[in-house]
Parts: sequence; structure tokens; C-alpha cells
Amino acid sequence: MPIQSFIPPQRTLMGPGPSDVSPRVLSALARPTVGHLDPTFIGMMDEIKSLLQYAFQTQNTYTLAISAPGSAGMEACFVNLLTPEDTVVVCRNGVFGARMIENVQRIGAKVVVIEGEWGRAVDPQALEDTLKQTPQAKFVAFVHAETSTGALSDAKTLCEIARNHQCLTIVDAVTSLAGVELKVDDWGIDAIYSGSQKCLSCVPGMSPVSFSDQAAALIKNRKSTVQSWFLDQSLVMDYWSGQGKRSYHHTAPVNSLYALHESLVMLQNEGLENSWARHRAQHNKLASGFADLGLEFIVPAQERLPQLNAVHIPQGIDDAKVRQYLLNEYNLEIGAGLGGFSGTAWRIGLMGYAARSENVALCLAALKDALNQ
Repeated sequence: MPIQSFIPPQRTLMGPGPSDVSPRVLSALARPTVGHLDPTFIGMMDEIKSLLQYAFQTQNTYTLAISAPGSAGMEACFVNLLTPEDTVVVCRNGVFGARMIENVQRIGAKVVVIEGEWGRAVDPQALEDTLKQTPQAKFVAFVHAETSTGALSDAKTLCEIARNHQCLTIVDAVTSLAGVELKVDDWGIDAIYSGSQKCLSCVPGMSPVSFSDQAAALIKNRKSTVQSWFLDQSLVMDYWSGQGKRSYHHTAPVNSLYALHESLVMLQNEGLENSWARHRAQHNKLASGFADLGLEFIVPAQERLPQLNAVHIPQGIDDAKVRQYLLNEYNLEIGAGLGGFSGTAWRIGLMGYAARSENVALCLAALKDALNQ
């Protein structure tokens, strides 16, 4: 029997990502494909740059979307800025801080790790103490919103400490962009990366990034070749910048960039601060319902991500059976725990288009039913 067209089920996505995609963004995907060097497409790329500058709250010239997921954005920041001679301080308080460490190690640079407690924000005092003991450090890297635990770190303070020690910062904003306050220029962030599939509620597969002038100069003037050809930003810069004709680097994901453009237009129309407030308001509703169900948060309230809610699985409850029940009976997806939280935590996302009252109501009703089974 021949294989038929794939028709996916209609799910409500409330896991750690991807998030629900709005009908407007999905319809943008279906628009006619044009060439990636078409003048109209290049004009849209310039609009994406401007919209990303708004989302990141930056005037950085070098702000764009890498044609690959957030993990590629992470690697692009590290491989373009670091050399084997550099020392990097990495704050690890979850799975994604660990991935930063692996990037540094693969480059051959020296990594100094600040070990933080899972489910807690990065400790600014620990960073201060480590940098005093590591005067040779050139970079500080940390995760703003740790998706594996639901912890939100104080990026503004961490960047200030790094700057006081003459270090450039590399920041993971995969889950924080458009969901919580993030101000690249005001906070002095030098290199930052995110993902299209979280609070932007776009399709997976693209990574917004931004580099400060100092970071961009470091990339342009580096003496050694970047170890990744595809992620070499000195080459990609010529595709995303310049007047008129652009240098060909790769075939961009044309229709996916239509979708990203639409999601950023929606963010602009809503207003960035309104988006932050909406995520917080829906989180408060969800938290109130969790209390009624007896579900306890892993992260203390003052360090908690509104868009990624990590809760302890109650004693005697089967993790996999509950998640499977939600999927089968309610077409609702929530996330399992990662790393040390595997089997003991659920991660429930309220990201982008998913941060709506009807999703909160569905999630609470479905969980109540599942826990009663």
C-alpha cells in the first residue's frame, strides 16, 4: 500500500517547546516561495532584522536569524568568538549550561565551571568570587532562562559583574526572548541567541542571534579560521547585511522566514511589555490552579520562569502514564523532566501563542482528571 500524505493530530502544545503556532504564522508558511536572493525577500530580511532588534531591545547592527535551531545559535556564538587560547567561565545550573561547557571544550578553550543548584538561579556572588580568582577569563556564559528547570537568572546583574571584570558575555535566551524582560543593550550583553519555537511561537528551525559591536569586531578581526563553515558569521554577515546585492552563503529557509517575520509582526503589534505581562498573568492563573491540585513548584517564586513551569510529580504518580493519558484523551502535550529531574518533574510551558486562558483551563482540567485516574 502506498504511503499517504501525513496529517498530524491537532495538539495543544504545553511542553518545553515547540509551542503552539498561531494560524497567522501557519498561513504565512503557505505563501509563494521566492528565491533567497530575490529583492523582495532581501527586503523582508531587513524587516526581520529590525523586528529582532525590537524583540532583543538592541541597536546591534549584527542581529539576524541563523538558518538552524537554537542549538546552532549557541554554537555560532561560541565558535565565532572563542579560540583555544581563551578562558571561559560557564555558569551551570541545568542541562543547557552543560551544553555550553561542551561547546567550549570542543573548541579547545579552557572552561571554568560555576556549579549551581538545579532549580535555582545562577548565584551572582559565585560569579563575582570566581572572576576574582580567574583574572585571565575573557568570557562569561550563562543561561538566562534554564528550560530544564524553569529557573530565571538575573542577567542584568550577571552581565554587570562580567563587565566589571572586562569579560564579554554569551547568553542563552532560547526560552526567555519575548516571554520575560530582556534588554540586550541596557544590560550590556555581547552575544545572545534564542529559538523561534518558544515564546515567539514560530515553527522550529531558526535561531535569532545578536552580537554587540565589540563582539562583531572580535569575529571580523580574528586571526584563526572559525571551525564551522556554515556557522562562520564573518561569511553570513555578508548575506544579512549590505545595500542591494547580497553575498550568497546558503539557501535560506524562505517560507520559515516568512513565518518568523509574521510572528515578530505579531509581537510588535502586541507590544513587548504587553507580551511579558501576558505570560506573567497566565502563569499566575496556572500557579493558582496547581495549588488547588496540590502540585508544588521546583523553583522559588522569585526565581521562577512564568513561561516554563517545573513542578514535582506527586508521590506514587506514574510520570509516563499521566503524560500519555493527557496526549490520548486531551491531545495535550506537557514535558518530562530532564537530567536529574527525569521521572520526578513535569515541565509545563506557557509560551507565546500557548499563553492563553483557554490553555490554562484545559491543562488544569486535564491534569485533575489524570491525577484522579
